[in-house]
Amino acid sequence: MIWNAAWREQVWSELSEPWDLIVIGGGITGAGILREAARNGWRSLLVEANDFASGTSSRSSKLVHGGLRYLRDGKLRLTLVSVRERQHLLKQGRGLINPLGFLLANYAGDRIPAWVFGLGLVMYDLMGLQWGHRHYDSAMLRSFCPQLSANGLSGGFRYFDAQTDDARLVLRVIREAGFAGGVALNYARVESLIRSTKGQVHGVVLSDQAPDGHGRSIEVYARQVVNATGAWADRLRVDIGSPARMRRLRGSHLVFPWENLPLTRAVTFLHPYDGRPVFAFPWEGVTIFGTTDTEHKDDLHLDPRASPREIEYLLEGIVYGFPDAAIQSSDLRCTFAGVRGVIDTGKQIPSQESREHVIWNEQGLLTVTGGKLTTFQAMARDALGTIRGNLPPPIRKARSKRVLDEIDLEVAKQSNLPASTRLRLAGRYGHDIKDVLALIDRNEDLTIGNSPHTWAELCWAARGEAVVHLDDLMLRRVRLGLTLPEGGTRELEHARSWVQTELGWDDQRWLKEVDAYHKLWHTAYSPAA
Repeated sequence: MIWNAAWREQVWSELSEPWDLIVIGGGITGAGILREAARNGWRSLLVEANDFASGTSSRSSKLVHGGLRYLRDGKLRLTLVSVRERQHLLKQGRGLINPLGFLLANYAGDRIPAWVFGLGLVMYDLMGLQWGHRHYDSAMLRSFCPQLSANGLSGGFRYFDAQTDDARLVLRVIREAGFAGGVALNYARVESLIRSTKGQVHGVVLSDQAPDGHGRSIEVYARQVVNATGAWADRLRVDIGSPARMRRLRGSHLVFPWENLPLTRAVTFLHPYDGRPVFAFPWEGVTIFGTTDTEHKDDLHLDPRASPREIEYLLEGIVYGFPDAAIQSSDLRCTFAGVRGVIDTGKQIPSQESREHVIWNEQGLLTVTGGKLTTFQAMARDALGTIRGNLPPPIRKARSKRVLDEIDLEVAKQSNLPASTRLRLAGRYGHDIKDVLALIDRNEDLTIGNSPHTWAELCWAARGEAVVHLDDLMLRRVRLGLTLPEGGTRELEHARSWVQTELGWDDQRWLKEVDAYHKLWHTAYSPAA
């Protein structure tokens, strides 16, 4: 299934036909709803104003976790659902969702005593139906992580969660929805909602945001419209007269070369300034440290970026936890920030707001917001359960409750690549694995810099993964913008030989895209911004 310029034209030519369901928002929430709807045989369309996963779902902490800290706030149901969903994803998403060992370090003077974490981990393991945590004294903890500060270290715990490539997870879910009959279109902005004479929402006005879309627009009608735009949800809700209810919180992260802090597992501890949990972990050849939780007051149309104060706060945390690494701001490879949408209950401390998802059905517009990356399928089922009466009987009932489709790994075994590489690629590309491996095998599996990515992956994304702009390719399809020096801009000239023809861009368009990518990366991702 190739998503290219011809595919976009075909989709636009079919939008005027009636739909059962229109999902607005191409993050993990919208992707999950589209996939569940398509599996039931409903004629379903997902539209995204920018690129798939370009909002919060490519800027998360990359963790698939139960939310250990939510136990402290008494969110037992949220933690239980998250832990169970984490287990499903680990079993079904091998290569894309991988186990991640954690060390939880306790220091003298911590605002939360060690026994509280111990009790929480007991509950955590019981919810996951496995016993995975263990307590260690300070010497044993540092044997697992010698870089960890010994000053005041009283011991800690080992436990397990998981990590993922969040943008690739979104794309895989959307691609699986496509194979099941769903349709997803990026760079298709909802300009307004269409309402009946009774005031009920029953369609949207779409405008084409792609450079070759020529500003076209169209009215699209459906039995049901779902608002899955996360932190942006109030924009549509206010249009139908509903009160704004969202609170926008920014979570920022620092990215370092792995050599600066060579971890083999995640390490978490309480920040000395305010007692918030912070963590460092290895990911895609780099080390990530995060995260903050602060009010986001900037224009939501602008790409979020880490503020100087957030960078300073995180640097203070990493120096506190790993003093021997001698990390300085000059070591930073990049930063990234995502905006979370939570329900505003007026709590003075932003991190105390609930992460549970909510569903509002207002004048035919169903809004699904809040929640976590880990629980996207549970959110999708809750949403579709709420509106089932507005949809026709399922043409086919989903025979499985799988979160992700089963992939034929026998196909991958035909490649000469190492087994671990084949599994990694199968997890990221799902049903497309045969085509991706064939392209890699023909090109000798040449990797890009010191990243785990190959030039052939870049080529495949340009050929068939709905790339409209260069940042789609560099920041979300293949994560070079987060992992290579200067966002991979040094590699762009060589990348040109692999992708320009596949994208169908002339030289003028290529240079324009390169200039736009430079500006975006230096504005939103560069530590110097």
